[in-house]
Amino acid sequence: MNNVKKQGLFTGANGASYLLPFILVTSLFALWGFANDISNPMVAAFKNILLISNFESSLVQFAFYAGYCVMAIPAAIFIQRFNYKNGILLGLTLYALGCLLFIPAGNAMAFWAFLGAYFVMTCGLSFLETTSNPYILSMGPEKSATRRLNFAQAFNPLGSITGMLIAKEFILARLNTATEAERAVMQVTDPTLFAEIQKSDLAVVSGPYWMLGIVVLVFLLIFAIAKLPNSAPKEKGPLHIRATFKRLLNNRLYTRAVMTQAFYVGVQIMVWTFIIQYAEAELGMTKAEAQGYNMIAMGIFVSSRFICTYLLKFIKPSLLLMYLAFGGMTFTLGAIFITGMPGLYSLIAISACMSLMFPTIYGIALKDLRDDAKLGSAGLILAIGGGALFPPLQGLLIDKATWFEGLSAVRFSFVLPLICFAVIAWFGRWSLKKA
Repeated sequence: MNNVKKQGLFTGANGASYLLPFILVTSLFALWGFANDISNPMVAAFKNILLISNFESSLVQFAFYAGYCVMAIPAAIFIQRFNYKNGILLGLTLYALGCLLFIPAGNAMAFWAFLGAYFVMTCGLSFLETTSNPYILSMGPEKSATRRLNFAQAFNPLGSITGMLIAKEFILARLNTATEAERAVMQVTDPTLFAEIQKSDLAVVSGPYWMLGIVVLVFLLIFAIAKLPNSAPKEKGPLHIRATFKRLLNNRLYTRAVMTQAFYVGVQIMVWTFIIQYAEAELGMTKAEAQGYNMIAMGIFVSSRFICTYLLKFIKPSLLLMYLAFGGMTFTLGAIFITGMPGLYSLIAISACMSLMFPTIYGIALKDLRDDAKLGSAGLILAIGGGALFPPLQGLLIDKATWFEGLSAVRFSFVLPLICFAVIAWFGRWSLKKA
């Protein structure tokens, strides 16, 4: 009994302190949050700079989240074969490499090169997320593992808000003020000037990324020399991948949760990506002004997470998930059918309903999986690939002419998030019956 009392939140069974390793690994949560949310506004930026369609500019999100999708399962296998520290080191290496690739991409002025840089960068982020979550869980008593992970995840929004702020003040606000229409005319009448403005704007976009790459290299050096205890998974050995996948695929709760997670990540990225296009098209705001409302949405998201976490004391996770999905549908309908600022407020309010969806679906999916949770967790990271699929589809809808009289293409495009919330509501109701 005395041993239990002595064992603190960051203390191992042998009395060793994990506080310093915990601080180091927790810093990674902010680091990938920064990358996620500095990149969302770049969809609108590339569209204006390169004079490409909404669908083409949304390929930024396709490249970004495809890295998560491709590397999730390889990352899980890698850390099982080696250890958490090596997984972090490889993740930071790919992250830094992707950021530094923005330098040649900017010099080449080639959109495909930027997409390649995003893909490499998020292959690294996939390694970091797949590695850091279980590592944090292992840094102390098992009974306080969830508290440690929730505490570490609280630093993710700090990185996100910082990324949004950098995007607003150091990218969007510093781009040339020429509108898309003015650039299109300039491309014909004065191609030399157009090329100069384009090169300057791409340098503005690239700057924060290559500087981020240097910061990530510093983190790589710190982790390389740091002593990280308990770095190997507790049950190191073969994963029996084929048998595990067979069991997971036969688990209807798990497979439907992974599908739902893909729809959730898709709706989150769509809402946060296209706030800028909505504010520009419907209210005539500049990109920098619109990004300010994106930051408000993030603030609402963070606040709502604490409220919803408290509500879980009284409401079953599946039921709360269903309620939040219905709320998301209601606010999405407001963004579609209400014009002016009230429509934008409805769009921002969606973030309150999204706040607890990812961890709730995550928890439902891994319930009672036991050893299969190792690859099961990787499958849920793979589901982040929903962020690669849905934004380009919404961009394609925006590129079309007005679908209905009095309903702009931008507002109509939010029918896709509406469908995603309907799927999440269905899963919440279905999983509630299975509980």
